Amino acid sequence: MQPLLELYEQVDCYDEFAAENGVPRPHYAGLAATLRSIEWSDLRAREQTVNAALLQRGVTFTVYADSRGTERIMPFDLIPRIIPGSEWDRISRGVAQRVRALNAFLADVYHEQRILRDGVVPWELVYSSKFFCREMVGVRVFRDVYIHVSGIDLIRGRNGTYYVLEDNLRSPSGISYVLENRDVLKRSFPKLFENYQPLPVDDYPLRLRAALRASSCNDDPTIVLLTPGIYNAAYFEHTLLARRMGVELVEGSDLIVRDNVVFMRTTRGLQRVDVIYRRIDDDFLDPLYFRPDSAVGIAGLINAYRAGNVVIANAVGTGVADDKAVYPHVPAMIRYYLSEESILENVPTFDCTIDSDREHVLGHLEDLVVKNTNQSGGYGMLMGPASTAEERERFREAICAHPRDFIAQPVIQLSSHPTIAGERLAPRHVDLRPFVLYGREIDVPPAALTRVALTEGSLVVNSSQGGGSKDTWIIEDEG
Repeated sequence: MQPLLELYEQVDCYDEFAAENGVPRPHYAGLAATLRSIEWSDLRAREQTVNAALLQRGVTFTVYADSRGTERIMPFDLIPRIIPGSEWDRISRGVAQRVRALNAFLADVYHEQRILRDGVVPWELVYSSKFFCREMVGVRVFRDVYIHVSGIDLIRGRNGTYYVLEDNLRSPSGISYVLENRDVLKRSFPKLFENYQPLPVDDYPLRLRAALRASSCNDDPTIVLLTPGIYNAAYFEHTLLARRMGVELVEGSDLIVRDNVVFMRTTRGLQRVDVIYRRIDDDFLDPLYFRPDSAVGIAGLINAYRAGNVVIANAVGTGVADDKAVYPHVPAMIRYYLSEESILENVPTFDCTIDSDREHVLGHLEDLVVKNTNQSGGYGMLMGPASTAEERERFREAICAHPRDFIAQPVIQLSSHPTIAGERLAPRHVDLRPFVLYGREIDVPPAALTRVALTEGSLVVNSSQGGGSKDTWIIEDEG
């Protein structure tokens, strides 16, 4: 029997699995005992079985820029991440607080704009955002809920403190991996669960449906999930959620607007639609208001929306709240709207529109992570310590030309977790994405996505950049 844990060597960061002396943390003791009883050959065989099952189910994502082929399975690592209940309680309260403040910010900037008049958030920052939607100014949304579904990305520093890295408020993806990872792991490797009863994740679609139902004034609303189509990177997730919620999966061509009311074409004729859970960016929703060349939107949709005849989740214009340039101001929003201090801290951030911050960034490019405020998925980013002189010079020129487009942050060594790497278990960096639902009240299901950077030393966990995922177990505290 080749020992699994004896070959595991910690690196210089917070280790989720074991303390500094190498002893498994209390909530990992049961998993450690199970891993010690498993042969390496069995683990690798299980890995092949699980990944084959995921491929057979079609759990794939699309990488548009890869000439070798776009459809890939997202690598799934068998060693689960475990989060005890007390830790999850703080996380769930922190992300709920954040979403509540960000939702209040959206209601404010599209109406009274108090936070701008009071100088808490610079008005230039909001008005210059590519995600600020002028068509939404003065438009009331039902219950003032803008952010029906969100995913808040968290990382853990050396001292074990969780930090918010990013807010995803437009069309956050990844919940399909949470659902499928758990189901496949339980079926293919039940031995891992013998000492645990993680909180279930399979009720997430029903909780999402409940949040969408609550977003409508209709007691029994017709809900549809709007997808760009089969070539979208997250199409598998769209089909899975629609099927498990029991709602129709539609494309733009399936919907029509008449007299400012949205209808769905069916074999029985037109059926009114009350709620659209859209997985399409604002720019493509309505060719009459936004991009006229959009082939996936619905002409007249915004007129119906502004008239209050349909709910769009998430609300149009939500992106201004997850603009990376707005991110540094979220703790101030929490104080302003909620009169509370942040439960979860931001990563220290340099705003390149501020002269002193910009000078610091330009003088320390080799030490910082520089992010383009208009890009996501790990693109448009400079990892200073791993960058070349040519890359730094290119970013220097871009920052000087368009400072509004960039923020910078110190390099934080993400926490690590045992991960199958070659012929051993090795530490790989991870992050965490809890999902938040907002219907009548805010709901934080115990269904979170752990992404893992599979390349040794890499801090980039995005699937488009070679990352994978783990099953995340939320367990109740003993006693």
